[in-house]
Amino acid sequence: MTELSLEDIEFIKILAISDATILQVGMNDTTKQRLDEQIGVILREYYHENTRGTNTDWTKKFLKAGISEDDGKAAIACARRLGIDIS
Repeated sequence: MTELSLEDIEFIKILAISDATILQVGMNDTTKQRLDEQIGVILREYYHENTRGTNTDWTKKFLKAGISEDDGKAAIACARRLGIDIS
């Protein structure tokens, strides 16, 4: 199971409070790849835990890292607007 790094936490918090349009303008290929490959996986598993009842413990990890349920939902919405597959 993947653990949350400090960088992951910061990415998720930035997604939770940012406008996707503004992020897209400043996003380079490396950042986009990181979002696709790491943050996308985390947010997808978090989403599945909260919608399908899978047992991934992401909700606990998010809360421990100071990421509220609303932050998680906002991060997922922003990631989707950036083209990250969360389904």
